[in-house]
Order: sequence, then structure tokens, then C-alpha cells
Amino acid sequence: MDKGYDDIIVKTISRLMIPFIQLYALYVILHGHYSPGGGFQGGVILGASIILFALAFGRETALEVFKEKVLLVLCGIGVIIYAGAGYLCLLSGGNYLDYGKAPFFHPPYIRSFMIMVVEIGVGITVMAVMASIFFALSRRE
Repeated sequence: MDKGYDDIIVKTISRLMIPFIQLYALYVILHGHYSPGGGFQGGVILGASIILFALAFGRETALEVFKEKVLLVLCGIGVIIYAGAGYLCLLSGGNYLDYGKAPFFHPPYIRSFMIMVVEIGVGITVMAVMASIFFALSRRE
């Protein structure tokens, strides 16, 4: 059974830094529609925080918190969010991901909101894929 890195300093620093890393990742994802960055970059940072947790506290402990089945479901949910934003535009009479045709919002805010929805979907997918790849490659079988 993998106990992780057996150093109190690594565990303490990781315990302190992981919430800030995740908060920064959410900032990058949510501000991707009007600043550099976005879903992919934020998803990578969020995935890296999960990998840091697994390296510091052990693979088994990380799998208790971040279950592999949940990560696989999140991969699909992120893709559904991304594709759903595109299909919403199609159903409204526009092209795929033609944000100007999306319903429900006042025109100045449609594009910004829809880009943010796409960024969230991409961020969820990238985070889940990165963590899933790490857990798959770290098996000892």
C-alpha cells in the first residue's frame, strides 16, 4: 500500500498550497473569456493540484478522495457541457458555437456567458483527463 511521500514538510506545504492552487485554477477558468488562459490552462492547473495531492499523500489516499469512476464521469460531463453550448446555438438557428444566436440572455452578455460555459466544460474535462492519466500510469499492476 502506497503511503505517499514520508516527509512532514512536503505534506504540510502541500496541505497549505493545494487550496490556493485550486483557487487560482478556478480563477483562470472563469476569467478565460476576457483574459489569457481559460479552460485548458485552468484544467491543467486543477489536474496538477490533484496530482500533487497524490504524490504527497499517496495514490491510495488520493483515490479515496478522487475516485476514478467519478473522474471518468467528469470527463463526459465536461464534453457534454461543451457540446451542449454548441447545440444550444444550433437549436436557436445559428451555427455550432455561434454565441450570438444563443437564447435566454440580453445580446451584450450572450457571447461572454457562452464562452464562459465552454471554458468551464473544457476545464472540467482537462482536469479529469489529466488526473485519470496520472492514476492509470501510476498503477503497479
